[in-house]
Amino acid sequence: MAEWVRVREIDGDEGQRLLRIIRRGTGSVVTWRRAQMVLLSAQGMPVVKIAEVTFTSADRVRDVIHNFNADSFESLYPKYKGGRPRTFTLPERREIKKTAKSRPAEHGLPFSTWSLTKLAEFLVAEGVVDDISPEGLRILLREEGVSFQRVKTWKTSRAPDYATKKARVEHLYAIADGEVIPEEGEPAVIFCLDEFGPLNLQPHPGCQWAERGGWHKDPDREPRPRRRATYTRPHGVRHLFAAYDLAKDQLYGHIKKTKNRSKFLEFCRYLRSLHPLDVRIAIVCDNYSPHLTTKRCQRVGTWASANNVEIAYTPTNSSWLNRIEAQFTALRYFALDGTDHHSHQAQGSMIRRYIIWRNKHAADERLRRVVARVIVA
Repeated sequence: MAEWVRVREIDGDEGQRLLRIIRRGTGSVVTWRRAQMVLLSAQGMPVVKIAEVTFTSADRVRDVIHNFNADSFESLYPKYKGGRPRTFTLPERREIKKTAKSRPAEHGLPFSTWSLTKLAEFLVAEGVVDDISPEGLRILLREEGVSFQRVKTWKTSRAPDYATKKARVEHLYAIADGEVIPEEGEPAVIFCLDEFGPLNLQPHPGCQWAERGGWHKDPDREPRPRRRATYTRPHGVRHLFAAYDLAKDQLYGHIKKTKNRSKFLEFCRYLRSLHPLDVRIAIVCDNYSPHLTTKRCQRVGTWASANNVEIAYTPTNSSWLNRIEAQFTALRYFALDGTDHHSHQAQGSMIRRYIIWRNKHAADERLRRVVARVIVA
């Protein structure tokens, strides 16, 4: 006699997940039917009865149960296949991608960059493919993650201790991300610190909604807003001291009139006050002179040693290693672009309210997209 087919033993969490799949009104119908079969089997219903309830065959129910026992919830979601096969083989696609990322001069051609037409003609002439159109080439390159991009500048660090400093900063990031368990004596809290500014009272470029102009404009509409010109700026500047807590995903900031070693240490003391003194913290910052311990002034090193703090410096010309730079991009995008404040109090209030909003909405999808677009380290 054949063995009775039944789903494996499922725990409470798996049962609740099956119920959520069945009760929700959205999603794939195939997933819903498979989850229903699995749940009925877990409740002790035989295969033949399940087939009657779900209006399918007993063999189909057995297949669903066997697949769930082997692959768990992955088996509930359909994996559709079929359609027209790929026009180009995997080796051909790799060669096309490799050629597109190269320079025409490397192949003896008198061109600085590839156009789609030139690249398609070259691939056919070299025998990489039999035939390909510029539009088909564009679609293939997009599928392979290759796009036509502007080449940006890059300054290489010449610091003799570049590798050592970079490795230390990356190790601290690994601790904050939970990839490495900190050893005894290593920091448990990591801040990324830098100054943002100078903050001038000037109209910042940006975009806003406005009525259309041209032939379709409303003759009675108000004039389109313009940025005012600023020939003189007698109000001075301000500086934002900001720190980013990697583990908590929180941003802290103080606005100061000056940017010097005393203000830097004042902000560091604030960061130190956020955690008990027995918790070792690390502060990642650049090589700006007020951050350093020099022969003439050793206040930074003395304070760090006395307060269980490690100051980790990024290599020279490598401020991109500091993760707070991406947070500054988001600050500029959300709070400063398109503004024209007439006082430092109003501009400072906007920045402080943005920091409060950002810490409450750290998981905001648009915020994460802006940060992910510019983050490097």
